[in-house]
Amino acid sequence: MRNTVLIPTYRRPQDLSHCLLALQEQTKPVHQVIVVVRDTDAQTWEFLSQFKADNLPLQTVKVTQPGVVAALNAGLQQVQGDIVSITDDDAAPHPDWLERIAAYFAGDSSLGGLGGRDWIHHGEKLENESRLVVGRLQWFGRVIGNHHLGVGEPREVDVLKGVNMSFRKQAIGQLRFDQRMRGTGAQVHFEMAFTLALKRAGWKIIYDPKVAVEHYPAQRFDEDQRNNFNEIALINLVHNETLVLLEHLSFIRRIIFLFWAILIGTCDSFGLIQWLRFLPKQGHLASKKLLASWRGRWQGYREFRIQNSEFRIQN
Repeated sequence: MRNTVLIPTYRRPQDLSHCLLALQEQTKPVHQVIVVVRDTDAQTWEFLSQFKADNLPLQTVKVTQPGVVAALNAGLQQVQGDIVSITDDDAAPHPDWLERIAAYFAGDSSLGGLGGRDWIHHGEKLENESRLVVGRLQWFGRVIGNHHLGVGEPREVDVLKGVNMSFRKQAIGQLRFDQRMRGTGAQVHFEMAFTLALKRAGWKIIYDPKVAVEHYPAQRFDEDQRNNFNEIALINLVHNETLVLLEHLSFIRRIIFLFWAILIGTCDSFGLIQWLRFLPKQGHLASKKLLASWRGRWQGYREFRIQNSEFRIQN
């Protein structure tokens, strides 16, 4: 089976270099490497013009619209392989990454998507905790990630993580990443919409921690600065999550999800209970997070209602 590796990148040429060098060390040669670069990203274009590919079948795609969704969709248009494996420019796949991926897809014709562990490095510190529950959507709408902490045997999951996910081209078909995802860079939860759509179409999604990459989270050049609070970034995150889940869940589960999200929430997207939990420690910041979370919920709900209304009118 031919394989394509797709890498969106923006202003991180040194990280991209490590990623490409890791692809050169694969035990199974890659058939096509697509690097999607923003038109204004002079640093990366200069780096790529000087990079010695050394038998790496490297192809560049230019994109003018900001955000990972536009980059990945532009890259998908150029995919030639039977399998497309997506990773980030700040990740370095293990040498057997593509070999393991190819074996999975060759051995199971019902497999639509495959993901694995991303070993996160913070400088010299490695996140090496363990979790058995990974990539699950609970019945009431809570999403459990933990892809970077997963251990144990391969198992079916609901959601994959963008830094380490592969798909059968036949399963993707005309499916593309959701352009309604908000954000000018990371566009958090963009993977969730994609993988849940594949699940609804009947494809199997597997997580195996042995299909691994090393992940060195690098600087972002948008409103989402990872662990630093930004009101717009949080609103975008909650909007994206809400819109995707409302479209995926049944009517009853939507109602339950909205009540749970507003009253309880998570440590990232506050509801009332989480606000009370963090208020003594975070003070005014906790209140900002609650208001931003509620705004994101409302905006996601409103967009879902608008989309449904337009669909009913058209039909």
